[in-house]
This record gives sequence, C-alpha cells and structure tokens, in this order.
Amino acid sequence: MAISLENKVAAITGAASGIGLECARTLINAGVKVVLVDRAEERLNQLVAELGENAIPLVVDLMDNKQVDGMLDKIIEKAGRLDIFHANAGAYIGGPVAEGDPDVWDKVLNLNINAAFRSVRAVLPHFIAQNQVMFFSLALLQV
Repeated sequence: MAISLENKVAAITGAASGIGLECARTLINAGVKVVLVDRAEERLNQLVAELGENAIPLVVDLMDNKQVDGMLDKIIEKAGRLDIFHANAGAYIGGPVAEGDPDVWDKVLNLNINAAFRSVRAVLPHFIAQNQVMFFSLALLQV
C-alpha cells in the first residue's frame, strides 16, 4: 500500500543543515509543505529562497523551553496544519572523553535528549487529538 505525501505538512527540527536539510529537500520534492525549524534565521531565509514556496522558515531555539512549548502554534499558524514531525536536531562531539569539556557535553546532551523530548512533547497532543500516528527520529550531526 503506497502512501502519498503530496499536500501533507511536515516540520523538521535542525532543518538548516545536514540530515534535516536533506530530509526537507526530499519531502519538498515529494510534494510536502515543510516547516524548517532551526535557530539559524539567516540560513533559513537563504534556504527558503532556494527551496521554493513549499519551504517555510520557523526560527526556534530548541534550548529555550518556552520557544519549544510554543512551537506547535507557530507551525500551525504558518502552515495551517501538521501531519509529519521529524525531531532531527542534534549534535555530535568526537574525541577522547578525558579531553572533553563537560560544559560542551552538557549542551550536546541537552540538545540531543532534552530538546528532542520537549519538541516531541510539544507536538504530540496535536497528533493524539487528531488520532494520527506520528513518527519521529533523532539524527546526530557533527558540529
């Protein structure tokens, strides 16, 4: 059974680069309107110009809990609805643990774990209310 994505609305966190950007391109090419969620406002504006009318920028700092809590309302305000959510934002730290900066690790863990949880939690009631299944995934990007 093939599922058409045409005319669906997706939101992708961490969409200004890496895996999030490639997922946005793929969905846009499949006829999906995509809300690109990222904190990099200038980069989002460049991408929207490049990707076309089905790309919608939304500046959200996922490390700011209040911004995350208000994300769903802004997505619906900009796109009219939400059918697909991809919690993609993340970071990666390489190198020996003995040389790692604990403050940097705190930020990465907060982004990869807490921000992912909060972003999914922010949109989940919407999917539950519509009796929709929501799939999300995490992708770690090297910074």
